Amino acid sequence: MDHLRRITAIQTSAVLASTIIGVGVLALPLFAVRAADAGAPLVTLLGAALGYVGLFLITLLGVRFPNQSIVRYSEDIIGRGLAWVGSAAIILFFAVLTSLAAREFGEVVVTSVLKNTPVEVTVIVMLVLATISARNDIMTFAYIHHFYFPLLLGPGFLIVALSMKNADMINLQPIWGNDPHGMLRGIMTVGSLFQGSFVMTLVIPAMRRPDRAMQASFWGIVIAGGLYVSIVVAAVGVFGAEEIKHLLWPTLELAKATTLPANVLERLDAAFLAVWVTAVFTTLLSTYFLTIRLSSELFRLRDHKAFSSFVLPFVFVMALVPRNIFQMYDVIEYVGTIGLAITIGYPGLLLIVALIRKKRGNQPNERTMEQAR
Repeated sequence: MDHLRRITAIQTSAVLASTIIGVGVLALPLFAVRAADAGAPLVTLLGAALGYVGLFLITLLGVRFPNQSIVRYSEDIIGRGLAWVGSAAIILFFAVLTSLAAREFGEVVVTSVLKNTPVEVTVIVMLVLATISARNDIMTFAYIHHFYFPLLLGPGFLIVALSMKNADMINLQPIWGNDPHGMLRGIMTVGSLFQGSFVMTLVIPAMRRPDRAMQASFWGIVIAGGLYVSIVVAAVGVFGAEEIKHLLWPTLELAKATTLPANVLERLDAAFLAVWVTAVFTTLLSTYFLTIRLSSELFRLRDHKAFSSFVLPFVFVMALVPRNIFQMYDVIEYVGTIGLAITIGYPGLLLIVALIRKKRGNQPNERTMEQAR
């Protein structure tokens, strides 16, 4: 009975939203402001729309092949040789994405809280935590996300709501920004923050009703995108575009400038960092889980647990490659932009070929792909 389809549409939306809301939330306003100054909220909104394109494509494929992940149905669509290359690229990309997220987490922690702790220690601790948690099955994975989801969403919107009392709406004008030439790059950078939604390829085969996957994906992206746009609006409204350009983590500064009514807490940055650590964990869990599960399918293993410990040293070494925090963010922007070809271009290609060749999977059965291997 453990392998029956049991993930609901609500749990699916929670998985998507908590995966997307992650380490990048701290620097998000900076990325958006660099692209379009006061037009940062518009850039964030369009970036969320770009992220939804990738999610829409992977969900369409998942509904078309409801019993398989992208590793298996890509073989049916374009052949095993080409599909192997595509699947290997996906696995490598999400391994790199996991390493960069862990490094960014380590940099924030040693800069803001544990100033005498080596960054290697904070990175390995978070990666080990993700490694242990990723050894569970898909149902436990969904339960973890569903449990932490309210803890991420509530404080996030609370900080935004409280900070808006200090906002000046003149900072948000003009809506399209002063110099729209950098908007395209900014949209791609913000859109790359939504690439964790690729985890949908693993969730759909375990959904109780795969036909509701599109609805679940829509609400997942709306919730995560709504929080991201709200944070950028609040940050730009409070600090202004020019001030944000001099802040490394504007969202953290926003939490520092926000107080609860009656001064119950003069600063919310400590509470916000606690919530942010949880958000980083859920994102790392998804990208790491995606890496090892797709790897086990690619090599036709019955259990993904073997890959859980095997991949850890490689991810840790990749996390330490950037020499400093500035080079790290340059690498993050570059890798995220290149990754759009993997998370949007590749599923789009598969969908077009599947439509041309009229390829379609079997009707949903009562088993997840875990048992159907």
